[in-house]
Amino acid sequence: MKELVTWLLSAWMVWEAFGSTARLHKANSQDGSCIYSFTVPSANEASCTDPGEVMAVLGDLQRESKSQQLELESSKARLSLLENLVSQLHGNQAARSSSSSSVVSSLQKEVERLKREQAQRDTQVGRLEYTISNLLRDKSDLQEDKKWLEEERKELGRRLEDTMQEVERLRARHCPQAGEAASRDSLQESNGNTDTLDYQELKSELVEVPASRLYQGSPSPGLPSAEGEESGCGVLISVGEPVTFRRAETIAGKYGVWMRDPEPISPYSRETTWRVDTVGSDVRQVFEYNNADQFTKGHPSKVHVLPRSMESTGAVVYRGSLYFQTRKSRIMAKYDLKTEVITVQKELPNAGYHGQFPYSWGGYTDIDFAVDEMGLWVIYSTENVKGAIVLSKLDPETIEIEQTWETNIRKQSVANAFMICGSLYTISSYSSPEATVNFIYSTNTGTSAPLNIRFENRYRYSSMVDYNPTERKLLAWDNFNMVAYDIKLSKM
Repeated sequence: MKELVTWLLSAWMVWEAFGSTARLHKANSQDGSCIYSFTVPSANEASCTDPGEVMAVLGDLQRESKSQQLELESSKARLSLLENLVSQLHGNQAARSSSSSSVVSSLQKEVERLKREQAQRDTQVGRLEYTISNLLRDKSDLQEDKKWLEEERKELGRRLEDTMQEVERLRARHCPQAGEAASRDSLQESNGNTDTLDYQELKSELVEVPASRLYQGSPSPGLPSAEGEESGCGVLISVGEPVTFRRAETIAGKYGVWMRDPEPISPYSRETTWRVDTVGSDVRQVFEYNNADQFTKGHPSKVHVLPRSMESTGAVVYRGSLYFQTRKSRIMAKYDLKTEVITVQKELPNAGYHGQFPYSWGGYTDIDFAVDEMGLWVIYSTENVKGAIVLSKLDPETIEIEQTWETNIRKQSVANAFMICGSLYTISSYSSPEATVNFIYSTNTGTSAPLNIRFENRYRYSSMVDYNPTERKLLAWDNFNMVAYDIKLSKM
């Protein structure tokens, strides 16, 4: 169609150019199609086509052109209608999209709200589960403590009975008046309360009587004389009056241990003091004081939290590390105070623990560390020696045992023990104001001897006694009070 219109326009232009001299011819081809042709005057032609025929053809062309224009206008109208419909469709789709977006947004908000509520419920459930877990753990601890208290009560009853029998035997054989007094005191105390803090006090007077008589050996002539002036290492000849440094503030401080390092390592000095309150089933806090003034005022510079719970009052500080027994085990631990990590752990072979072979006051004091001029020691007992004190020298770096001595001093018959110049000393009573340092065991000779050096329990309950070779003092914890004793040694 486009080619026909173009051809007609060309014909029209020719017509305008040549006027009436131009002629249009129309004929049919062999295949039935229509053929149009123009003729113009030419000198070579003698005649022209009939003008009427050309005009008829042009009229047909004009009519066909109008028909095409009408079809074109109709197509434009239909196209405009389609465009309107498309616009309406786009508008409806946009409206629907906007509405859908609004619905989606509302749904998303609702989902977020539900998620928040679920998170809150999950948090509440988590807290409830944590609380239940804590309660179950506390219940388990209480049941364990109850079981231990029952076992302790039975053990103390048995020990009280054995001690009373020993008192009666001693009264009959050696010391009637003292035996009668001890029996009266024991009967009075046995009617009292038997909670944790009173268990060991039940036997305080009884222990004092037999402690100096349970020793079956004889004095060793090889021990140094208790005479002479204080100079270097020697034998203990006297213990001074206790000097009180401070008092614990809470019930957790009835028993405890306080320490100074005789060989401090930077950043610590000889005045740096450490303290542990040991009443409780999970003892982990170690209070550190930079100097004596902070210690006496009760203002710690730092509080260490041990990775493992400590047991008893047998800990010591030596060369920048805390040595202690871990709870309910025979494991010895070395805790670096500077880096705040346990650097070494070792099992003490065959050692009794958790109440098997404590000192007479109890307190799970089965394993007791000590420091003197010779280094680091541990005091304990085993089944093999039937409760006698065993003494081992330790390598402070590895906690390996270097040498061991077995004494003939029954551990549960003495209230405490400490080391001076390679010799072990024991104390007769933890509660009597007129207690004594009653035995010495020399590692040089491997022999024991009785002593009678006054030791005052001013506050009537000494749960820890240790020697500091640098200060040449005994440090003790006496019924909430932290005290120190000056001592004198003989010449070697």
